[in-house]
Amino acid sequence: MTLIRGAVPYGEGDPVDIVVEDGQIAEIATATGNVRDRAGDVIDAHGLIALPGLVDLHTHLREPGREDTETIETGSAAAALGGYTAVFAMANTDPVADNPVVVEHVWRRGREVGLVDVHPIGAVTVGLKGERLAELGAMARSAANVRIFSDDGMCVADPLIMRRALEYSRGLDVLIAQHAEDPRLTVGAQAHEGEAAARLGLAGWPAAAEESIVARDCLLAGHFGAQLHVCHVSTAGTADVLRWAKARGTQVSAEVTPHHLLLDDDRLATYDPVNKVNPPLRTSSDTKALRAALAEGVIDCVATDHAPHAPQDKDCEWSAARPGMLGLQTALSIVIQTMVRPGLLDWRGVARVMSERPAEIAGLPDQGRPIAAGEPANLVLVDPARTWVVNGAELASLAGNTPYEGMELPGVVHTTLLRGRVTAQDGRTRP
Repeated sequence: MTLIRGAVPYGEGDPVDIVVEDGQIAEIATATGNVRDRAGDVIDAHGLIALPGLVDLHTHLREPGREDTETIETGSAAAALGGYTAVFAMANTDPVADNPVVVEHVWRRGREVGLVDVHPIGAVTVGLKGERLAELGAMARSAANVRIFSDDGMCVADPLIMRRALEYSRGLDVLIAQHAEDPRLTVGAQAHEGEAAARLGLAGWPAAAEESIVARDCLLAGHFGAQLHVCHVSTAGTADVLRWAKARGTQVSAEVTPHHLLLDDDRLATYDPVNKVNPPLRTSSDTKALRAALAEGVIDCVATDHAPHAPQDKDCEWSAARPGMLGLQTALSIVIQTMVRPGLLDWRGVARVMSERPAEIAGLPDQGRPIAAGEPANLVLVDPARTWVVNGAELASLAGNTPYEGMELPGVVHTTLLRGRVTAQDGRTRP
């Protein structure tokens, strides 16, 4: 038994005591002190906000193949410390997760570590090459029970392949997630195509390369009655396309990353490759539009696109650097800074975009649930009054490529519980 004393669910109302037994919320007492201490852990949560455990639809754990940059163990630790209780591991591993053997390895390794629920994402096409469909049915029926498929890092650019994937997804009751980037428009691209790139002499990545694929795929999903998920939305134009598609009744959901909510292409002035990401950092007007679209619900959720890299892949000239940023331990703080502090979201809204909606999109029945008696005890306790300074060397990830180095960010994760078991507390994991 664990007693969480004095927390405020969703930041609303008076403090309560939450009793956790057998992986579930057994009781919520509306007046703190009414629940007598019993044998077990007591967590002093006075001043803390309780939220459902966070769910990340877009994490790169690098295992198998690049265990020098991240492992399922270190990535799970970063997730638990960031308040997550479930993450979805992308398929661009080595070997690619395009068959039951690889996805089951990821799933089993996640269970062995036990800090978060690790759900493998299967590749849409063999080897992420975009030429022929991978074994979607076999992966869906495997022990890993794969529910999401994506070639993230690569676009499923061939419209016929994308059509077939969407058609198969209907029969399998799975979700196709698209990395929206027309490769013919981004050859040699190094930064968002705009004033900053022109000034710095960097080849441009036009917004239309994303927006055109999203528009095409929304039409395909609508015509063939399938569900579509759009990864890492980065432009105001894409938000407009999504708004149009949803108004037509298209079954489309979308995510935005924390870095696209906070950072813009002014950061490129130093040529520091830590700011290189795909899709690239856009303009400040795009950032503003993405925040508004997330608050409106046009963009459904926040996903980290946590992408660890080895020093040699980032500590080099811009053109040679790999795109990607860390995100798991900083995501909640960035959302607080960009969405809560300006009044675009309240804490219940944070729960919606970082827990409830991602769990719904992924079809997870035991995540993103209400904080109520009888519900799974997947919880995160957050101290909204504290701040912390980001130090890449102190993050749990094996990599240190954070764009927030030295920033003071709001909100500190105090405790994360997975089915009632404390997995992280006071900056340390508890395996």
